[in-house]
Amino acid sequence: MPTAKNNLRRIAAGIALLIAGMLNCFGAVNVKDFGAKGDGANIDSRAINAAIQKVADEGGGTVIIPSGTYLSYSIRMKDHVNLHLETGARLVAAKVTDEFRYDLPEAGPEPQYQDFGHSHWQNSLIWGIGLEYVRISGFGTIDGSNLGNGYSTEALLDGLANKAIAFKDCRNVTIENVTIFKGGHFAILFTGTDGINVSGITIDTNRDGIDIDCCRNVKIIGCSVNSPQDDAIVLKASYALGRLVDTQDVAIIGCNISGYDVGSLLDVTYKMPTSIYLQMGRSSDKTQHKGRIKLGTESSGGFKNVTITGCTFEYSGGLLIESVDGGIVEDIIATNLVMRHCSDSPIFIRLGERMRSPEGTAVGKISRVTISDVISSEGNPSFNCMIAGTPGHPIEDIVLDNIRINTLGGKTTEEALRDIPEAVEKYPDPWLFGSNRDHCLPFSGMMLRHVNRIHIKGLYFSFEEKDSRKLFWIEDVHKAVFESIYSEGRKIKLRK
Repeated sequence: MPTAKNNLRRIAAGIALLIAGMLNCFGAVNVKDFGAKGDGANIDSRAINAAIQKVADEGGGTVIIPSGTYLSYSIRMKDHVNLHLETGARLVAAKVTDEFRYDLPEAGPEPQYQDFGHSHWQNSLIWGIGLEYVRISGFGTIDGSNLGNGYSTEALLDGLANKAIAFKDCRNVTIENVTIFKGGHFAILFTGTDGINVSGITIDTNRDGIDIDCCRNVKIIGCSVNSPQDDAIVLKASYALGRLVDTQDVAIIGCNISGYDVGSLLDVTYKMPTSIYLQMGRSSDKTQHKGRIKLGTESSGGFKNVTITGCTFEYSGGLLIESVDGGIVEDIIATNLVMRHCSDSPIFIRLGERMRSPEGTAVGKISRVTISDVISSEGNPSFNCMIAGTPGHPIEDIVLDNIRINTLGGKTTEEALRDIPEAVEKYPDPWLFGSNRDHCLPFSGMMLRHVNRIHIKGLYFSFEEKDSRKLFWIEDVHKAVFESIYSEGRKIKLRK
């Protein structure tokens, strides 16, 4: 008589054989077998695309790019394909010539409500639309030095790609372990995709790192993103799909964010941003190194069920949570964040009325946000923490718990602005309230403006140099609870 244990063994063995058979069905091919040279002189994208098509036609598998330098134009991903860059492999975006160019932008929505780069996907080094079960893996490098940076629409229309990797309307996409250098306007752009896993990658780029737009079921884990000129990891909810779509169910875990000079993360020199003393000292402007984690700016849709935890920020911006185009932002948790040399607000929450959305879209909402266990040291004294709605549209249900903010200080009431503009329609960056080279904001710690139901418990401020400005700017704040507020070790009593 067969025992229960023997039956389990037979079932386990059967499952193992089934899995082995499934894996054997999905073979691996080498791009050199399709004519790729990998010599840094010949164009290899035709061979790479032929290998991808062969694997896709056979039901899926792995396309191996071995060690070497592969000049390439647009690579078109297919269902069930893993593009694997082995150690030593370098996939280089080739220069546009009269003979060769990238795939042109496909027909799509006019960039009326979002940037050109958000409105097209085919004009990329690697792209896929409407795919499922796609992977880009390995310890090789994607070099996008010849990609456009997104500032010139005319150039993009003439066969120049502006993204290293772009996926739209896909399901179950994984990008793991690869390195991206100078990824164009967006090193990675996901739009309308369900099931995203990005893990262990390194990005050292000259504009955005990872953009997640109108997506759900997203995990970004253990990544390092250096992006001194733009955002590092940013969630968006644009109108690029021609309808309102939220970005939701997102986890950003254990990532390192920085704003070192481009390239100095990869060569491990960690060069201090060239103008950091100007930016972090006695003046500030719009060119401070960014490299932050942000929800927004594009926010026709909203952001829901987002967790950000265990991340570090170095010589970069901080955490920004924004709705300015009508999106609903709710159920956001950010915890265990460490920031050093923050170039703008370590915590910035803004509900605005830019309304870059179809006519009739209502002003958005921000509610149920918890930020806890944050340390920010040697930050820019010109900005500080800001939580601001607009008249008649307050931010609601905010919890701040165990927040420690240290800035360089040294500002005076004489150089501070006397008032803070509402700036309801402006682009929502910390500088929108008027801080510039000549004037700083009239508070040294935190602004709370147009806020309902906020609970602050354990908020600690300290300054490298004495700062004579008042600690808080509080205006139109209702149902607030303040517990354990300290400045320079001295307990502050606030009642509202």
